[in-house]
Amino acid sequence: MLLIKNGRVLDPASKTDGVLDVLLDGEKITELGPPGKLLAPPGTEVFDASGLIVAPGFIDIHVHLREPGQESSETIETGTRAAARGGFTAVCCMPNTKPVNDNASVTRFILDRARVAGSVRVWPIGAASVGSKGEAIAEIAGMKDAGIVGVSDDGRPISTAKLARQVMDYCRSLDLPVMEHAEDVALAAGAVMREGVTSTRLGLRGMPAATESVCVARDVQLAELTGARLHIAHLSAKASLEQVRWAKSRGLRVSCEVTPHHFTLIDEDVQYDARFKMNPPLAAREDREALLAGLADGTVDAIASDHAPHEPALKDVEFDRAPFGILGFETALGLALEQLVESGRISLMRMVELFTTGPARVLGMERRIASGQPADLTIFSTAEAWTYEVKNSPSKSRNSPFDGRDFKGRPMATIVAGRVVDKQ
Repeated sequence: MLLIKNGRVLDPASKTDGVLDVLLDGEKITELGPPGKLLAPPGTEVFDASGLIVAPGFIDIHVHLREPGQESSETIETGTRAAARGGFTAVCCMPNTKPVNDNASVTRFILDRARVAGSVRVWPIGAASVGSKGEAIAEIAGMKDAGIVGVSDDGRPISTAKLARQVMDYCRSLDLPVMEHAEDVALAAGAVMREGVTSTRLGLRGMPAATESVCVARDVQLAELTGARLHIAHLSAKASLEQVRWAKSRGLRVSCEVTPHHFTLIDEDVQYDARFKMNPPLAAREDREALLAGLADGTVDAIASDHAPHEPALKDVEFDRAPFGILGFETALGLALEQLVESGRISLMRMVELFTTGPARVLGMERRIASGQPADLTIFSTAEAWTYEVKNSPSKSRNSPFDGRDFKGRPMATIVAGRVVDKQ
């Protein structure tokens, strides 16, 4: 058993905000109560959370663990250790592995590896199309039986409106969200950053914001047609957010996520350094302001890291030649505290919602601190000063533009199924 004492419990689901003790027995929460009032049997492990926040376990609904097939960049073991360091108790891994997770056998492989090597819960996302090639619908029902929690062709969009409609119709019947990497591939062809003054100054080919928003518009209309659950991954453009806001106003089952790098950095921050190369690319200042507004007003459902590790040899090349993607697990909370809470944009409770109950709702799950619920908790400080040094990361990769950045606030303990899997 584990007794967490004297922590400030923040639970968005029940609107709880108060100093409480929480008792865990194995994989379940057994009891909550005023400090010093819970009766724990002799031998119970005690964690003193005085001055810390106790939240439901953080969920990252958009990550890349690279296994199978790209283990030189990341593995399920190293990726989930980095996730635990970042305070995440569960991660949804995207299907763009080698081979692509487009059938039940690959799904089972990922889950088997996670049971053996994973520090946190791993919930796979299955491919929407065979090989994520956009030609034929994948074996979605079989993958759901094996354990997927959503579908996506992440790294690319579902290729055509016809196929997207088929996928949405099928996933509606299976009650699975369709998680779209929104991108018009023709507009994006050959581009390496967002189109604008900075791309012109740097001499780098840029893609317009419409690259994302025209695909979002297509998919929102298809979600209205089919009644499917549509989730827009790593949304970065103001016009995309307006589409999601419109969809919600009509009662459509449309949700979206925003990454910490998109609400922190803008295209003006891009240098000739591939650590600043991600897709969608860093956007314009007005796009970031729109994202910040959407995080505050409830249009945005979740913060997701889009943790995308690449081995150094792949990133240490010219900007044009490097793959898209940056690390995200360990800096997500620090950036959210800095950019959203300390700035006064949102409350601490709202930030916790974006990491917990928000992503859980996208997946059709529940996340709360209550008796009988899974003993997954994230304990964090809002005051602990620290410096992110990527060389110390459990990840196998080093591609972060935030290396050397000072933060205030960090995860202090990550608890999965009643067990402390990371502690600072």
